[in-house]
Amino acid sequence: MLWGAWLTANICMWMNDVAAAWLMTSLTTSPIMVALVQSASTLPVFLLGLPSGALADILDRRRYFIVTQFWVAAVALVVCVTLLAGAMTAPVLLVLTFANGIGLAMRWPVFAAIVPELVPRPQLPAALALNGVAMNASRIVGPLVAGAVIASAGSAYVFVLNAVLSVLAGFAIMRWKREQKPSALPGERFVGAMRVGLQHVRQSTRMHAVLLRISLFFLQATGLMALMPLVAKGMPDGDAGTFTMLLAALGVGAIAAALSLQKLRRYMNRDDLVHKGSIVVALATLVVAFSPNVWVAMPAMVIAGMAWISVANSLTVSAQLALPNWVRARGMSIYQMALMGSSAAGAAVWGQVASLTDVRTGLVASAVFGGIVLWWARKYKVEAQVEEDLTPTQVVKPPEVSIPIDPDAGPVLITIEYRIDPGRAEEFHAVMEETRRARLRQGALSWELFRDTADPTRYVEYLVDESWVEHLRRFDRFTAADDALRERRLRFHVGDGPPVVKRCIAEPIGR
Repeated sequence: MLWGAWLTANICMWMNDVAAAWLMTSLTTSPIMVALVQSASTLPVFLLGLPSGALADILDRRRYFIVTQFWVAAVALVVCVTLLAGAMTAPVLLVLTFANGIGLAMRWPVFAAIVPELVPRPQLPAALALNGVAMNASRIVGPLVAGAVIASAGSAYVFVLNAVLSVLAGFAIMRWKREQKPSALPGERFVGAMRVGLQHVRQSTRMHAVLLRISLFFLQATGLMALMPLVAKGMPDGDAGTFTMLLAALGVGAIAAALSLQKLRRYMNRDDLVHKGSIVVALATLVVAFSPNVWVAMPAMVIAGMAWISVANSLTVSAQLALPNWVRARGMSIYQMALMGSSAAGAAVWGQVASLTDVRTGLVASAVFGGIVLWWARKYKVEAQVEEDLTPTQVVKPPEVSIPIDPDAGPVLITIEYRIDPGRAEEFHAVMEETRRARLRQGALSWELFRDTADPTRYVEYLVDESWVEHLRRFDRFTAADDALRERRLRFHVGDGPPVVKRCIAEPIGR
């Protein structure tokens, strides 16, 4: 049911984007204004991605998902009324496209977090490929429906249909009976949730590689999508139907590849798919740039679609597998911010190149840029040699206290004392570097490792949590991978008993 709602939502998105892009060509002849439609659609995700991800992690995801659907419907109605009143201009269209993009910015992180809730981890790559099918089926259906409605009734009625379908998708989501997992702790605060989300991603080397690769790929590949209305219009007898055919060809290729990704992964890992797929998209862009007619361009668009979904799916799977559930929406919102931010930048850059030269030069420049950055980024790997087990575990229990503590009291100082053989100090340092990243990913404000100047065997791990309740949250965030890291630390300890753990809470003196 939710997959069907997601399919409908994406059909609406493509109907809106196609109608807006084509409408802009009738309002202005400026290539940069046409390309900015893509920027206006994607920029809100870059600006609002992290706040929306934080809300999706701390609010009820079902209700939040419903609100986003009705937001999109409301924007579609405003566009329709503006068109029918004859008040639509190029700047107004960009503003309303931006408003529609706000709905996308709110919707995407929550759906990205919902999928792993419903699908077992081994089936996650296939489920994400199925989402790719929905995305690219909508890439075909949306433009076809939009083109047919534009040709028969006019652009205004595309937005009417968009509003109706968005409302229906909202009602479908309302039927979902999500099981809430109760927690004894109060919900995270909005600003703190954003801080922890950013900190988690900043301390994840795997996410660093994924974010870099998705940014570079879409910075290059968006040139093809952003300039597609002008490519279609510049072809013999080019019209809305030509534009629709090119987009549909891209979608057909993407669906074919999505259905074959499981087999493809037997021969190539995710890094191979990202590398080779990026090359294919750049080559297909060159073919489209020099295509004399739509019949030459369409096969290239099919191939581009196949490569596009192979790269995008591989990077999305890598991001999902690198994130635990408690921070998934925030992590995926940052991923989407990188994707959409680079898409918006790419549309603006290649649109400006086309404005200063011509459309063909803009496409060629994007393809050449893609080849250069692909060579530079080849060392950044997105597939881990061994996947971390991010299943929550309750191996480590919250501490018992002998004094009453206000949940908001803090900060909290935690010290852990180890006894380490000096001959194994370098090995211990390597494990503690992993520990530093793990503690900070869980939300600690700061972390240090100290060595006793009088006793070379004594090490003290020091970390600070923002408050007592934030300290307790880290026990809920503890995963099987964290437990494995804990066991590796303990193997270095040579003391008579386990490492000594002390927790101290700040006293409100002088406040």
